[in-house]
Amino acid sequence: MVSSASPSATPPPVLVAGAGIGGLAAALALARQGHTVQVLEQASRLGEIGAGIQLGPNAFAAFDAMGVGPAARARAVYTDEMVMHDALDEGVVGRIPTGEAFRARFGNPYAVIHRADVHQSLLEGAQATDRIRVATSTCIERVEQDARGVTAIDTQGRRWHGQALVGADGVRSAVRQQFVGDPARVSGHVVYRAVVDRHDFPEDLRWNAASIWVGPDCHLVHYPLRGGEQYNVVVTFHSRQTEVWGVREGSREEVLDYFQGICPRARQLIELPRDWKRWATADREPIGQWTFGRVTLLGDAAHPTLQYLAQGACMALEDAVTLGEALRAHGGDIDAAFATYQRARVARTARIVLSAREMGRILPPKGVERLVRNSLWKGRSPDRFYDALEWLYSWRVQTCLCDATGAGA
Repeated sequence: MVSSASPSATPPPVLVAGAGIGGLAAALALARQGHTVQVLEQASRLGEIGAGIQLGPNAFAAFDAMGVGPAARARAVYTDEMVMHDALDEGVVGRIPTGEAFRARFGNPYAVIHRADVHQSLLEGAQATDRIRVATSTCIERVEQDARGVTAIDTQGRRWHGQALVGADGVRSAVRQQFVGDPARVSGHVVYRAVVDRHDFPEDLRWNAASIWVGPDCHLVHYPLRGGEQYNVVVTFHSRQTEVWGVREGSREEVLDYFQGICPRARQLIELPRDWKRWATADREPIGQWTFGRVTLLGDAAHPTLQYLAQGACMALEDAVTLGEALRAHGGDIDAAFATYQRARVARTARIVLSAREMGRILPPKGVERLVRNSLWKGRSPDRFYDALEWLYSWRVQTCLCDATGAGA
């Protein structure tokens, strides 16, 4: 446990609530600016659950800024394309090459990776510096602050003192609950995720691509992981019942019931997994204030989003790097840095949240709306797709504070 420091002692650390992707990224970014960091993680062991995630070029720019680019790049699978098929007739709706032209346009690749491999890359970076300490089995219950700094009180009554606190404690953030207290917005969209070994995966779907099959009120995603030895499988449907936000074991019978009428090739995917995890998804309304004194939010605690843009982890990485850059720009002045960080991130992450909601609406329509969707993207050139993705993928460390200039609090 960290105790208060006397004026002549080393300054107290910056506290980070959460040791997931966002929390470890925040710790790395803070450490690279010369701060000592105490990470407080509620789990008894460090690690990540989940399956595959997609990494845009913006994620690799952030990895490089945190010094873990080589480790993350070594664990990723680099796809040849992103491709969308109509799940009813197998027609190609849109195809975005992610090879040399894509890398030249955005300065970095597109890749897919197991979530645990992202976490491991960040953890190795944290373990390589003596500026970061991690306490497990430490669940933050509330936060106090005064002129001397911030104190986090955990459920065991222990008090952790720091000069500031970054709430990176995920979608069910205790820090956000204390300072914002807003409800989750349950989407009604249910996601089933599984990882399938290569030898069990259909040979005719072993594409080196981030692939999506879009059907009426449902879609399926698959892509390779870990050098193609595994495949990530994700199925999403719009539930017919009232959902309660959470995760539980899935039901194969439920999945089969929601995917009637899709083409046999895509239907193979829902026959594969032996075990499913079922997520009833939610996000929150974007908020304009993340910073409360010497407490600020980061990642899913600040801007939980639906999965449709594949940017949840990417935004947490961007947040962390931007926070570090704000501290650098203000010479370590935490009050000024937190204010700049907030201004730089609010509009971009709100656009992600709102765009993901809209994508969840237009991807899986039926009837005439399905035909309209297909006509929007069918035959579009790679350059036109790249133009549409410019706002998303062109994020750079060198310009990450630009949105803070002249912005409101």
